[in-house]
Amino acid sequence: MNLTKFFSTRSGIQVLVAVGLCVLVGFFIFLGEHRSASSGPSFGVCRGCNVLIIGVDTLRADRLHVFGYSRNTTPTIDALAAKGYAFSNAIAPASWTVPSFMSIFTGTYPSVHGVTNKFISFSQDQKQLSNLKITAPQIQTLAEVLKAEGYATGGFTGDAGVSGKFGYNLGFDAYTDEKAFGGLENSKSHALAWADQLGDKHFFMFFHGYDLHGQSAPSATNPFLDSTYHGPYTGSPQEESVLREGVLTPKGITLTPQDAKFWSDTYDGKVVQADKELQTFLTDMSVRGLLKNTLIVLVSDHGEEFYEHKGFDHGHTLYDELVHVPLIFVVPGMQGGQIIKSQVSTMDVMPTILYLLGITPRGELSNQLSGRANLASYFTATSTKGYDVFSETNYRGYTYKRSVRTADGWKYILTLETGKEELYNLTVDKGEHTNLVLTDADKAEQLRVELRNHLEQDLHYDMSKTPAVTCLPVYDGECK
Repeated sequence: MNLTKFFSTRSGIQVLVAVGLCVLVGFFIFLGEHRSASSGPSFGVCRGCNVLIIGVDTLRADRLHVFGYSRNTTPTIDALAAKGYAFSNAIAPASWTVPSFMSIFTGTYPSVHGVTNKFISFSQDQKQLSNLKITAPQIQTLAEVLKAEGYATGGFTGDAGVSGKFGYNLGFDAYTDEKAFGGLENSKSHALAWADQLGDKHFFMFFHGYDLHGQSAPSATNPFLDSTYHGPYTGSPQEESVLREGVLTPKGITLTPQDAKFWSDTYDGKVVQADKELQTFLTDMSVRGLLKNTLIVLVSDHGEEFYEHKGFDHGHTLYDELVHVPLIFVVPGMQGGQIIKSQVSTMDVMPTILYLLGITPRGELSNQLSGRANLASYFTATSTKGYDVFSETNYRGYTYKRSVRTADGWKYILTLETGKEELYNLTVDKGEHTNLVLTDADKAEQLRVELRNHLEQDLHYDMSKTPAVTCLPVYDGECK
């Protein structure tokens, strides 16, 4: 499908584009002037602080007890929220690990940093891994910036989507990724050994684990499992892999309501166990005196689907079960304890950290972060709705989707390779089940224009080209 033709044939589009451009120009000028409003803490309020980013991979926002979940799944994370600023409406820039964490660490869209898949190219003759210094060598990571500021930098991860081979190790003095889909317990042993050698040096640490991922074994004890379930599943990584790949076939997968509930309950058990692992890590850091002057950011890269839209795992859609994630800032010397409902993007973690540390982006870094929000301005704001957030996925050559989620509760999704459009009113349809693209044509047109302007002006996307679905890749990037 020619996407230029797709957009241009919509009724009234020429007028709307002209009006939309004027509105958007004014909107972005407003954002540039007001995203860093004086309602938040002052620049450099945490100057000289250590920085700890906790990446809880695959954590859905709706599974945090502090955000209203009925099950007491996250006492440790809830305690962080009680001390800090918890964004209950944070949206990820992508729906799987490889592009999403890279956007968090660079403050740029996946289409800008270019690490959108594990491979830049893949064929029998050529297999070229994605790496930030190949796809966008001018872009700096948060670790590179803080290292240049004199910080000791350490990253302790579960490999896979945040493997150093993709460029995630750039700027880190130490980076561990030796265990595929490693959990927080494994990362903790490396992190504490490194921390014990720091002395008095300021540090930046990325602490990450795949405890919630489908390729991690389920918890041995799970209080949430239904004892009456006698279906075919045990929750093993092997079963999860079969379901994940089945989603990408023309036939798809079939789960009963009981099967879907079993997988969801299994996930909740993993959340509880990961929360306990996080507690032990934070306790060990605290007894070492390493949290006294440390800015803590807890964030996830994406969520997980349990058949809400007849799918499983992540990456393949942009529905909220995959892009609505937790984001919490704990700032030394600031009381916190606020749940912030403003819609924001996790892509703005980097500029916010630099603002709190009192580091002014200059030169290429200033261009790189141009237009990004300072989330600290929302810490004490009481009425702002936040801003519209764009997400994207180029999932393994299988599908190419783009979305805009508006601050007033609408979601528009476009599948680039087919032209399929979806429109949801999240205020009354949180599950995104009633597609209004035909019944609310005016709203669909408005968001269609907004998304097109974002693609063409922000990302310089050529709307005359339709991305090709060339093969059905398995998890390591090869094709069946």
